[in-house]
Amino acid sequence: MKICVTYDSVTGNTRMLADVIEKKYTGMLTETPEEADVVFMGSWTDKGSLSEKMKAQAEKIHGKKVFIFGTCGFGGSTEYYEKLFERAAGLLDDSNEIIGHYYCQGKMPMSVKERYVSMLREHPEDKRMQVSLQNFEEALTHPDQNDLDRLSEMLDGLKLS
Repeated sequence: MKICVTYDSVTGNTRMLADVIEKKYTGMLTETPEEADVVFMGSWTDKGSLSEKMKAQAEKIHGKKVFIFGTCGFGGSTEYYEKLFERAAGLLDDSNEIIGHYYCQGKMPMSVKERYVSMLREHPEDKRMQVSLQNFEEALTHPDQNDLDRLSEMLDGLKLS
C-alpha cells in the first residue's frame, strides 16, 4: 500500500498534522497522489474552505481513498469542523472514497490579531470582535500535544485497505 500526504501550510499548523501522519506511515510514503492508494489531503482554512492550492489538488485526485485533515483559527466547535470537512469533501469527485477526516484549531498570524485590535479601537463595544480576540489568544497554543495525540489515535483505528 502506498500513501501520499499532500498539504498546504502557511503558519506550520497543518504541517504539524502532516508530520504525525508521515511518521505513522513511514515506509509506505510516495511523493505523488497518482502513485498512492491512499491520499491524506490537508489544508489551512481559507475563508471557510481549503486553500486555493489544495482546491486545485483536490480536482486532480481520482479513484483514491482520501483522508481530509486541516487546521483553522476558530476552535472548540465540532459543528464548524464538520462544515469545513463537508466543504472539502465536496471538492472531490465521486470516484474517491473518503475514509476519514480530522480538524483542529491552529494559531493564526499576528496580522489577524492586529486587525482585531484595530477594529476594537474603532468599536470598543463590539462583542464579536472581543470574542474573536479571545479566540486568537486561545489559538496560540494549537495545535497542541492533545490535538496531535487525537490525530494519532484516529489514525490507529483507520482502515486503509
